[in-house]
Amino acid sequence: MSAIIRIGTITDLPQVLHLINELAIYEKAPQEVEVSVNEMINWGFGSEKIFDFFVLEKNSKIIGTAVYYFKYSTWKGKCLFLEDIIVTESERKNGYGKLLFKEVVKVAKLKKVKRMEWQVLEWNMPAIEFYKKFNSNFDGEWINCKLTARQIENFN
Repeated sequence: MSAIIRIGTITDLPQVLHLINELAIYEKAPQEVEVSVNEMINWGFGSEKIFDFFVLEKNSKIIGTAVYYFKYSTWKGKCLFLEDIIVTESERKNGYGKLLFKEVVKVAKLKKVKRMEWQVLEWNMPAIEFYKKFNSNFDGEWINCKLTARQIENFN
């Protein structure tokens, strides 16, 4: 059976969280995953909806996902941020990442965003080579900044 891509549903979230944990292990940060299925239900389907996702299904099993959301640029306007493309390790190199990426680009076109963005770890050469195939721009000018939940809580 060939793989199909479809819009993710609530019932897909446990398998999607499994893929997220698999990615965290690959990126050497399994302890960083704090999100729960219940939170994903709220943020993906509830009144506080903030993300959308596709799943890639093969033989009735989810083997990949693409998670994205919309953001706003003060210079450009509406943008799409691709949070992650994840394909389970045993299914990589079969073109599934490309299928997921193309599906998100379709959304970017449909929604007429001014820019589509994502991040890739500087050491993740397979991902860097993957994105180079699409003639992507790699921006060395910007530095990522963040506050953790603890830092936000303790902020005065």
